Amino acid sequence: MSRPWNGICHRCGKPSICHTMSMFNAELICPECESAERKDPRYEEARKAEAEACKRGDFNFPGIGRW
Repeated sequence: MSRPWNGICHRCGKPSICHTMSMFNAELICPECESAERKDPRYEEARKAEAEACKRGDFNFPGIGRW
């Protein structure tokens, strides 16, 4: 389970007023980290795995991992 959002990006450590959950793991990330994540060659694989987990009812999917 992810740490709660406290206004600090779990990945880069910078303050942010908004966040989203990573497609690769349970980190809560800022928009800049999300943008970088979308450029990862495995992003589409991670996105599809997350969608399939949700379809199965697994709303605590840990992701495919980063690297």
